[in-house]
This record gives sequence, structure tokens and C-alpha cells, in this order.
Amino acid sequence: MTTDKKYKIIISGGGTGGHIFPAIAIANALVETGKIDDILFVGAKGKMEMEKIPQAGYKIIGLPVAGLQRRITVANLTFPFKLLKSVWQARAVVRSFKPDVVIGVGGYASGPTLIAANLARIPTIIQEQNSYAGLTNKWLAASASKICVAYSGMNKYFPEKKIILTGNPVRKNLILSPNLMSDAYKMFNLIQDKQTILVIGGSMGAKTLNETVAAHLDELNKKSIQVLWQTGKSFYSKAKQIVKDQNAEQNISVHEFIKDMASAYAVADVVISRAGALAIAELCVVAKPVILVPSPNVAEDHQTKNALALVKENAAICISDEKAQTELIPAAIRLLEDVEKQHMLKTNIARLAKPNAAADIAKEILRLLEDKSKHL
Repeated sequence: MTTDKKYKIIISGGGTGGHIFPAIAIANALVETGKIDDILFVGAKGKMEMEKIPQAGYKIIGLPVAGLQRRITVANLTFPFKLLKSVWQARAVVRSFKPDVVIGVGGYASGPTLIAANLARIPTIIQEQNSYAGLTNKWLAASASKICVAYSGMNKYFPEKKIILTGNPVRKNLILSPNLMSDAYKMFNLIQDKQTILVIGGSMGAKTLNETVAAHLDELNKKSIQVLWQTGKSFYSKAKQIVKDQNAEQNISVHEFIKDMASAYAVADVVISRAGALAIAELCVVAKPVILVPSPNVAEDHQTKNALALVKENAAICISDEKAQTELIPAAIRLLEDVEKQHMLKTNIARLAKPNAAADIAKEILRLLEDKSKHL
């Protein structure tokens, strides 16, 4: 039996699109239930969420928290002070907003906000996106009511009784329709009967992927292989100039950031991607043959673990970052030429898809809140 009560919810985390877009998907799924009074996001000042969350129609408050650098820097000396200040400010936000539950989706702000919720005895839910749990989530798990995960076998890191296998939320507009195809090619100024590689290095781009594509651009252009290339902000101008210098505009479509990912996936015969949790969740839903190049610059090398979870299911090809410069583009060309392998990869990755992850997480959140209401 459900109650008629409406709930106030804090969702905290961010830093990259891999945390932000799932958080927005969860918020949207919660709103669709009709049982939400208000949602507040808590992020890190100066990070991407401070722009993307308001664009999605939600309020956000920023904390001064920052992450520890993997190398010794002066910035690391200020980390304890920023963390304490962030916990203090998060406690003030929690006291003022009075949420019924706080959800952590990963990223710098998630830790202080969930600590503040625990101190206020407000239930918390962790959404762990990767196949390898980070230190913060492992530590916060002891106090969490539920832990929504995307991979099986996460009882290595979390108490089994708290784990719910939901998958990672993806953007609703990813569903590919037959009518989308021709419009998508026009949007990116590409030709429909040419083979196309989509290169996506995450919302901020990926140095290795960008430099590798740039080094092999002449080869791709001569083979008349089209490339839809999301470079990120820092490499965009350079990529545009390289394409112009090599007279490759007819085959290479360069973009700083692609908002309409459904159209981008629609034109792709093969996808080259980092192995972030959001990217993998989306690739499972759209069922595209993918070559994953895990970023080496992430905590606990979790992208390699994400990628190998797919390789184990014959659902993706993985090439290490250090070998990408020499092996990536030849591997992509071979895959374009191997229709049978494309079909195998598409079939196997589709089996791993969880397109209803956001709605399933929303149901678990409401179930927790309704159970709590019954016992008040």
C-alpha cells in the first residue's frame, strides 16, 4: 500500500557528464511518479553540474569541495579544509531543505552531502555506476539504506542485503527510430551510404583519442571512411584546422560537444569510446559495435574494469590507452570490414542493456520512503 505523501529529495554529485546525466535521468523519473514535492541538487562549485543541472530545469547549490590530485600538489594541502567546509555547508543545506532522502551519484559533492545526511539521520541511497566501487562509496555504504548498482558481483564491495541491480540510467531520447537515420546524416553533413566511425571521449573529450584520430586522419580520409568526432573544448579548434589542412571536410564532421546523442549513435557503424559508466550504459541500449579505450587517469583504474566486464561477455573490444596510437584505428577499420563480428558485438552488448534503469531506481527510492512512512 502506498501513501499520498509527496517527498523532498536531494541528489548530489557531478563533475562529469557520467555523473550528471544519470542524476538528471533519476530526477526526471522521480518527477514522473507524481510523488515528488521538490528536488534539490547539490554539486561542486565551478564544475559542469552548475551549468547542466539548471539547463535541465532543476535547482542546484554548489559546495567548495574539490578532489585530491593523484600527484603531489599545493592544491592537495587545501583539501581537508575544503572538505570540512563542504560538510558544514551541506549540513546547513540539509537542515534548511529538510529532504526525506539524499541520493549520491558520485563526484566530489556526493561525499560531504551524504555525510551531512547521515549526521541528520536522513536515509541515503548510493547509485554506484562502475564495476569497481570507489573508496568514498565503499565508506558511505555502511550508512546507506540501499545501493543501486550497474554490474553483478558488487557484493565484493558492499553489503549484499543493500544491493539492487538496476543498471545505469541513460537519457530517454536515446531510443533510435527508423525516421531518425536520414535526418541524422543531414544534421552532421554526412553521406548515408558511407561507413561512419563515431569517436566520443566523454563530455570533455579525450587527449589520446583526439591525437590518435588526428594522426590517422589521412588514412581514414583516403579510405573514404566518415568520422563523427566529438573533441571536447580543448582540442576542437586544433581538430578543425587539421581537417581543413588535409582537405577532409567531406568525410570528417568535427564537434566540440554533441547534444543529440541519439542522432550521433544513429549514424555510427562503429563507436570508439572511453569506458565511463554512462558511455557503456548508453552503448548497451543503442547496441552498437564498440571499441573501448579506458582512460588511465581515473581512480582505481575503474574504466579498465568497466571495459573488461563487457569484453568478458564478447560485447566489446578493448584497447589500452598506451596502445591506442598504433592499434586503435587499424582495429576500427578491421571491424568496419567484418560484418559478422559487428553482428556478434551488437547482439551481445544488447543483452546487457537496462533501458528502464532510471525508473527502477525511482521505484526503489519511493519504496524506501513509503516503508519509512509506514513506520512513523
